[in-house]
Amino acid sequence: MAKVMLRDNGDGQILFYVAKKDMEEIIKELEFDSDEKWGGNVSLTNGDVWYIKPGPKNLPDEVDAKIITRGED
Repeated sequence: MAKVMLRDNGDGQILFYVAKKDMEEIIKELEFDSDEKWGGNVSLTNGDVWYIKPGPKNLPDEVDAKIITRGED
């Protein structure tokens, strides 16, 4: 599990930042995308898929996330 910072970039996109890896990507797709149930499998612009436990959408936020698959390098 990694600590991930989530925040809106002001353009309607959500940034996904992992400090330990100095990695910042934009979330392309979410398994659950409502204010009440947000998260699940999250696809990033680099091709990675991470899992965030679904819960209420609350940005900015720091959450625990788990890598599911890595994108192509």
